[in-house]
Amino acid sequence: MFRDLVIANRSCRGYDETYKISREVLLELVDCARLTACSVNAQPFKYFLAWEADAVHTIQSLTKWAAALPGLQIPHEGMCPTGFIVICQDTNIRESLAAHQKDVGIAAQTILLAATEKGLGGCMIANFSPGRLKSALHLAENLTPVLAVALGKPKEKVVLTEIEAGESTTYYRDENDVHYVPKRKLEDILV
Repeated sequence: MFRDLVIANRSCRGYDETYKISREVLLELVDCARLTACSVNAQPFKYFLAWEADAVHTIQSLTKWAAALPGLQIPHEGMCPTGFIVICQDTNIRESLAAHQKDVGIAAQTILLAATEKGLGGCMIANFSPGRLKSALHLAENLTPVLAVALGKPKEKVVLTEIEAGESTTYYRDENDVHYVPKRKLEDILV
């Protein structure tokens, strides 16, 4: 069921590095994203695929993860993703980056749902310097990185918890490195 897929699709910050994602899998994920709705059907995104170790390492080294857990090195050593899809806006198609922020979320969520269906996990990462990433990936002048989607075989436990109104929504980890994601109750989000 779709709801089960949504529940299984958690931001994954720990991966099995022995699993090597392939270019073909990344292409399948991007093919799903290209079919999604987009404001005025502009389709301003281009996708940089990274599955080879050097490119994956380059992107990993330029991203910052888990801002709510500043005391931890995430992903842990030996648990990095084995693939990335960097969503770039083609400014030759649409110059304004702000105009398509919702569209990048739709594309990324579609990629992650498709990955989850394949037994993979991923994480949307916006904490990077677009200029540094653009330079490191040798992207054309008209391409601006707007979001990196890390991908791989999950190697961590993520647990959803329901919280009472007013409790913190900040994710956290316990002493066993289990990652907890607090969610507001349905009745608390209805107006």
